[in-house]
Amino acid sequence: MLEPREAWEVLRQAEVICDEAASRAAIERVALDITQALGDRFPIVISVMGGGVVFTGQLLPLLRFPLEFDYLHATRYRGATSGGQIEWKVLPKTPVKGRVVLILDDILDQGHTLAAIRERLLAEGASAFYSAVFTDKELTEPKPIQADFVGLRVPDRYVFGMGMDVHGAWRNLPAVYALRAQ
Repeated sequence: MLEPREAWEVLRQAEVICDEAASRAAIERVALDITQALGDRFPIVISVMGGGVVFTGQLLPLLRFPLEFDYLHATRYRGATSGGQIEWKVLPKTPVKGRVVLILDDILDQGHTLAAIRERLLAEGASAFYSAVFTDKELTEPKPIQADFVGLRVPDRYVFGMGMDVHGAWRNLPAVYALRAQ
């Protein structure tokens, strides 16, 4: 975790990748796409905590169809800048058997967490699995999963803001920033 002075210094040195207006426009576009695709399906919408909370909070009011809402908490990062083994902290309380599931998350990085979530929910009997991410990191190596709905594509850099943190700080920023290359 960063001290407040360190957090401000990180932000001061960071580069804006996507400003607040572009972030808002991306969420509005994703909401329209999801509404067109799932508007008649009555899905269970599941937010991935903690990063997915900002995206989820802004997206849900824009979805113009009935849905059930739940959340899960699965992580590979635990405050670090690189992932480890997946840790299931909280699983959804709503049964997914026979239901269409839409997962909402902040970023599709290497894809391991989202792939594990898909595997687990399909094993629990979900009839269909969809995913929406606010950002999709452009990597050269293939990912084990692709998101069905993507707000923004971001470069292969450490990004934060809009739910994504840097050492525990700055999830609350309304724009996306990248750490400066060292």
